[in-house]
Amino acid sequence: MPETRLSASAQSSLMDHVSEHGSFSSPYMANVCSDFAALDAADVADIAHFFCVLHGRHPGVVDHASIKTADEEARDWFVQAMDGFAAERAFLTKLTVSAGPISGVSANDQSNATLTAQCKALEMLSQSDRSGCALGASLALVLDWQSIRSVLEQIALKLDVEPRQWPLPSVEATEALNAQLSRSPAMARAINFGVDQILSQHRGLWQLLEARRNVRANG
Repeated sequence: MPETRLSASAQSSLMDHVSEHGSFSSPYMANVCSDFAALDAADVADIAHFFCVLHGRHPGVVDHASIKTADEEARDWFVQAMDGFAAERAFLTKLTVSAGPISGVSANDQSNATLTAQCKALEMLSQSDRSGCALGASLALVLDWQSIRSVLEQIALKLDVEPRQWPLPSVEATEALNAQLSRSPAMARAINFGVDQILSQHRGLWQLLEARRNVRANG
């Protein structure tokens, strides 16, 4: 995928970039947020299950990236992010168990193969030897998780699972770390590449979820 270069002014607005190109830019995700009641049990189970598979494993994106990021300035941010995603993994697992199993949507359903490919892509991204790439992936994941978690919280309410308070680094801390570490054009490009790769994978997952819902609706 080509690298998307952020302008110098946009460097201080990583959240704006994530909002424009991340999960919320997916029409299906936006529809879910605006009319969650329209989802049936199968839709809910899909969302919980697929995000649990993508981000419910340990070590995850942030855990891998913490090893690849040697910058002292990032240490505290990574400690909070790793602790936070440990809590989020437990939350995702509870949602998945409560939502129940998913099923194939057609005889030639390739959903699991697609999800496996996404997991592999994230693993490679978060372990990239290109300095800044794994960091960018982590920054984008934390920022885009805000949109994703808004849906997960609605699922939790529907399933009588108590959601935890937001456990991850704040937008401000994440923006500040991005600004601190994007010191050189090469580092900024690597961070931006990691950012865009994560956002692309998240958009792809929402597209997959929408496709599965459409197949069920038209089946």
